[in-house]
Amino acid sequence: MTSPLAAVNTFIGTKDDGNTFPGASMPFGKAQSSPIGSHYAGYRYDDPVIRGFGHFFLSGAGCWEQGGLVSILPIVGPLPRTFDHRVYGARYTHDGEVGKPGYYRVALEGGITAECTATLRCGVERFTFPDGVGGTVLVNVGQANDKEPVFASAVRVVDDRTIAGTVTAQAFCGGRPYVTHFTTTFDRPFLTSGVWGGASGASGLRGAWVTFPPGPVTAATALSQVDPEGAARNLEEARGKSFDALRALAEEAWLAELSSVEVSGSDVDRTVFYTALYHVLLQPLTGDDVDGRYRGFDGRVHVADGWTYHEYFSLWDTYRGHNQLLALLRPGRARDVGRSLLAVHEQGGWLPRWAYANQETNTMTGDPVTPFLVDLWRFGALEGVEEQAYRALWENASGVPEAGSRFSGRAGNPGYLAHGFVPHDRDFPRKGQDVDPHHGASATLEYALADASLSVMAEALGHAEDAAALRARGLNYRSLWDRAVSDRGFTGFPRPRVAGGGWLPSFTPQGDDGFHEGTAWQYQWLVQQDVPGLVERLGGAEAAAARLDDFFAYEDLVDDPAGTARNRWVVGAYEYYNQFRYNPNNEPDLHAPWMYVLVGQPWKTSAVVRAAHTLFVDGPAGVTGNDDLGQMSAWYVLSALGLYPVVPGTGQFLLHAPRYERAVLHLEGGDVVVTAAGADPGVLQYVRGLVVDGEVRDRAWVELEELRDGAVLEFAVTADAGEADWATGPGGAPPPLVG
Repeated sequence: MTSPLAAVNTFIGTKDDGNTFPGASMPFGKAQSSPIGSHYAGYRYDDPVIRGFGHFFLSGAGCWEQGGLVSILPIVGPLPRTFDHRVYGARYTHDGEVGKPGYYRVALEGGITAECTATLRCGVERFTFPDGVGGTVLVNVGQANDKEPVFASAVRVVDDRTIAGTVTAQAFCGGRPYVTHFTTTFDRPFLTSGVWGGASGASGLRGAWVTFPPGPVTAATALSQVDPEGAARNLEEARGKSFDALRALAEEAWLAELSSVEVSGSDVDRTVFYTALYHVLLQPLTGDDVDGRYRGFDGRVHVADGWTYHEYFSLWDTYRGHNQLLALLRPGRARDVGRSLLAVHEQGGWLPRWAYANQETNTMTGDPVTPFLVDLWRFGALEGVEEQAYRALWENASGVPEAGSRFSGRAGNPGYLAHGFVPHDRDFPRKGQDVDPHHGASATLEYALADASLSVMAEALGHAEDAAALRARGLNYRSLWDRAVSDRGFTGFPRPRVAGGGWLPSFTPQGDDGFHEGTAWQYQWLVQQDVPGLVERLGGAEAAAARLDDFFAYEDLVDDPAGTARNRWVVGAYEYYNQFRYNPNNEPDLHAPWMYVLVGQPWKTSAVVRAAHTLFVDGPAGVTGNDDLGQMSAWYVLSALGLYPVVPGTGQFLLHAPRYERAVLHLEGGDVVVTAAGADPGVLQYVRGLVVDGEVRDRAWVELEELRDGAVLEFAVTADAGEADWATGPGGAPPPLVG
C-alpha cells in the first residue's frame, strides 16, 4: 500500500474550473512555487504553454484575481524579442510531469527541466539546462496570473546572486490593491544581468534577467507584505540548503500532516482521498513573517508572539465542513485561526466574511463568520478568549458597520432585526463584491442559521437573554415561507420579500431572484436548525421525503448512481440558476444529503453520498466545481469517513455508510477508529447497525465529546435497502437546535 504522500496527485482539480494548482507548497504555506498558464487560477491542465513559475496561489478559488506573483521562467538562447510572458512562455509536455506534495517537475522546450519545492514562506525552483549550455532566467514582476492586474512594480539587482522588489496587485474579487515585497536569491552568481521596463513604475512590462554558465541553477523567492526586510528574513528558511534538502523537508512535513488519517482501499480510492486531504491542508495560509510580524487590517505592522497569524479566509465556503475537519484534526492550528480572526476584529473593527491578505473583500453574503467561530468555540479552539469572541459575534449579529468602514457586515440587519427578513433590494449600495440585500432571501436564511448557532454559545456563556433572542431569530426563515408558491407538483417555498413586507413579484423557485449562487430549491434545505418546522411547511414528513427524492432524482439514482450524479444533478461550476436539483458543485446545499437523516430516512443519505462520491476521480477534472480553498475536498474527506457536521454549534456529526472498511483518525486525545466490514465503494450501501465503543447505537449521530479522546465506531453495512432500518425510529435523529 502506498504512503499517503505517494498517493496524492496534485493535478486533481486543475481542469474544469476546479482551480487548484499542481505546484509545491508547505502545509498552510505563505508562498508556493507553481506553473502559470493562461487560466486565471494559474495552471490549467490543457494549457499548452507555461508562462513562468509564480510564488503565490490560492487553491480552488473562483474569482479572477488570484496571484501568480513574481513569475520566473528559464530559457536558453537569446533574450526574447518581447518581455510579455504571453509571448515568451515555454511549451511543455505532460510526459514525465510530476505533481506531489512539496514537489513538482516538468520538461520545458529547449531541453530544460524545471522542478519546484517550497518552505513555509519561500517558493523554490531548480532549473537544469542541457549539458554544456548556459541558461537565462527571467524574473517577471509586471505580470502575474491571467486576469490578475499588476498596478505597479519595482525590481532591482541587489548583488550577483540576488534580485528584490515589490508587486502591487489587486486583491481577490475586485478588492483593493495591496503590496507584496519579494527577494529572490540564486545558488550561483550571475554571469550578466539586466532589467526591462525600468527599475520601478506603474503597470507595464517589467522585470529582470540573469544569465548563468552551464549547470543547474536553484532560485528561492520569499514574500512579505510587511517590508523588504521581512522578505529577506523569510529567505533564511531556504538559504544554505540544497534543493533536495528543501524538498525532503517539505515531504516530511506533508507526510506528518497527511498521516493524521489512515484509510484502506484501492490505490485509486486512496489517491482521491489523500489528494482531498492535501487540498484541505493548504489553507488558510500562514500570514506572518518568520519573525512573527504581519500587516493587520488597520494597515499597521503587528507581531504574533508565540502563535501563527493566518490569512485568506473564504468563510462562506469553509464554515460548512473545512473548519470542523481542521479543528478536529489540528486543534492547535484551529486555535491560531480563531485568534487570527479576532485580530481582524481588533484591528479592522469588525469580523470578516472573505478576508484576503489584510483587507475585507465583502465577497459572498450571509453571516458565515458566526457559525465558523461558534464551531471553533464548540471544538475548544477559543479557550481563554470566549468572551472576547462572543462580544465580537454579538456586535456582528446585532449591528451594521458604519458607512466609513471597509466592512459590509450584516448589511441587511436593519430589516432583519425589525421585521424578521432581509428586504430584497438589487439597488442597495455595496462596498465590495457583494452585499446582503442583493440576495435578501438567502441572506435571511444564512442569518437565521448563524443566529441559531450563536444561541448555543450565548447560553453556555451565561448570556441567557441573548440566547433567547437568538433562538427566536433562528426561526426567521419562516418569514420567507410562501405556502402559495408551487413548482414541480410541490407547494410552499422560501420567497424573497421587499421593503414593506410584500412578496417579490414574478417569482419562480428555479429563478435567480433573491438567492446567492443558488435557487429556492437548493436554499429551502438551509434550515437544518429547525427541521420539524421545515417539515411542517413542506406538508409533513411524507411530503418532505418526496421533495427530497425529487431534488436528488432518487429513483434514478438507485438505478444509476454515477449517471444520475453527472446527468441529472446540476452540472457545471457556475450553473447556479434555473435549477431544481441538487448542486454538488457549490456550497448552499452541500449538507442536503443529511436532511434525509433529519427527516427519518437515513439510509437514503448513504445512497446520495455514495453517488456524489463518483464525481471525485483521479484525474485533472476530479473535483466538483471550484474547490473553494478546500471546502469541496473537506466534504469528500468527511463524507468518505462516514460522518458530517450538519448543524453549526452543536458539535454533532451525522452518520452514514463509510466508504472504507477501516479508517483511523489520529486525534490529539486518541484514535477514532471507523470500521465497516464489507464496505464496497463501487455499490450503494446502507447502515443496518452501529456499535460505538462497544455499545449498540440506534441513532444517526455522534457528539464531538465522544470522539475527542478516541472512539471506535463499528458500522454494519448492507447493499439491501430493505435491511437498513437503523436509526429510523424515535430518537434516531438529533433534536432541533431551535423551534
